[in-house]
Amino acid sequence: MTITTQTTAVRTYFEGRWHDGDLAVMKASDHGIWQGSSVFDGARRFDGLVPDLDKHCARLNRSAEALMITPTCAPDQMEAVIREGLEGFAPGQAVYIRPMYWALHGSDLGVSPQQGATGFAIALEECAMPSPNYATTVTRTRFRRPVLEDAVCNAKAGCLYPNNARMLTEAKSKGFGNALVADALGNLAESATANVFLVKDGVVFTPIPNGTFLSGITRARHIANLRADGVDVVETVLTFDDAHSADEIFLSGNFAKVTAVSAFDDTLYPHRPMTERARALYLDWAASSMA
Repeated sequence: MTITTQTTAVRTYFEGRWHDGDLAVMKASDHGIWQGSSVFDGARRFDGLVPDLDKHCARLNRSAEALMITPTCAPDQMEAVIREGLEGFAPGQAVYIRPMYWALHGSDLGVSPQQGATGFAIALEECAMPSPNYATTVTRTRFRRPVLEDAVCNAKAGCLYPNNARMLTEAKSKGFGNALVADALGNLAESATANVFLVKDGVVFTPIPNGTFLSGITRARHIANLRADGVDVVETVLTFDDAHSADEIFLSGNFAKVTAVSAFDDTLYPHRPMTERARALYLDWAASSMA
């Protein structure tokens, strides 16, 4: 199939083919609309690279199963479709990649997703990488991460994100760019939008996965890259006092890969050598892995 470069900011894969533009794919009676049974994943193309695309596709299917939705596209097939769709963008264009599933029908009084009735789409959207010079500020939020007994914390599910939105909106209302978030026990879990790393005396610390947050694909890459470069990386229980006493804080997620933190409330982090090291190591790894 030949795909010509197009100027639309979004391309949508739905019902077996690519469409130019942001196509409407859900109906008012779809279970995913009125019961919130949707999952997605996010990958990126930047500098002509699409690192860990296979892992993002595989995680989408695991998320679907966690939310009791039947996945319908094998990860390798999904990856091939995405790479085909990316051919419709200019080679140097940064693109955000969102494959997604949602349940079409319900069973058991309409609440449970019906097995084998699944919607599937992929959205490719032109979206520049944030500047490497960008740094955010963080504060506390009264909203916490749920536990698996309360919510599908083991999935990248759309129904989890209103809680993240509350965290972020509260932080913005206080004049900060993001929030550091507690788990059910009051320990540091992540930020409102990404995983978190602290740096103290040359050692990198990150909250140990405890089932309240997704241990991200990019997070795992940073841990592996830093350890391979001789840095001690410790996954452990962390408090907000640990964040205040840290030399640096940075956030880790697919959207920006690395986001520096310049302040946590009144605590400032003016120097970021480990943050820049993590960014450089990730970019070097991405370039070498895609070669």
